[in-house]
Amino acid sequence: MANYTLTVNGRQTEVDVDPGTPLLWVLREHLKMTGTKYGCGIGACGACTIHVAGVAARACLLPVSLVGNRPIATIETMASDSVGRVVQDAWIATDVVQCGYCQSGQIMTAVALLKAVPKPTDAQVEQAMGGNICRCGTYVRIRQAIARAAQQLG
Repeated sequence: MANYTLTVNGRQTEVDVDPGTPLLWVLREHLKMTGTKYGCGIGACGACTIHVAGVAARACLLPVSLVGNRPIATIETMASDSVGRVVQDAWIATDVVQCGYCQSGQIMTAVALLKAVPKPTDAQVEQAMGGNICRCGTYVRIRQAIARAAQQLG
């Protein structure tokens, strides 16, 4: 076990966990932040997507020991993030969600994309979102919501 000081959603918190513990389980089990979902455990589905220093990352693959002092943002803070709020509003206006399980990861990936590329091309959206799986197949509406958010941010 080791003690880590993490900055999650702008707040510092300490956890005492095994260094190899995936950040996903630190967030869900130790910090009780259940918005980040477990999907596959191998980084292939995107349900566990978070931001580490502003970059989309798979929390199921990232050991807590490798986070260092980089800030972590989860879906729980997106309503207070200027781009996150616009993306969430576009998701609602476009009626993206069906079961909702993958949506926190989808939104986190979309927010990271729009922060990096405010006016993404269709190819850039496809590239960025390609690693996020939606079992309900809402891909068309997801892309429409991203376009709507980009327009509103522009």
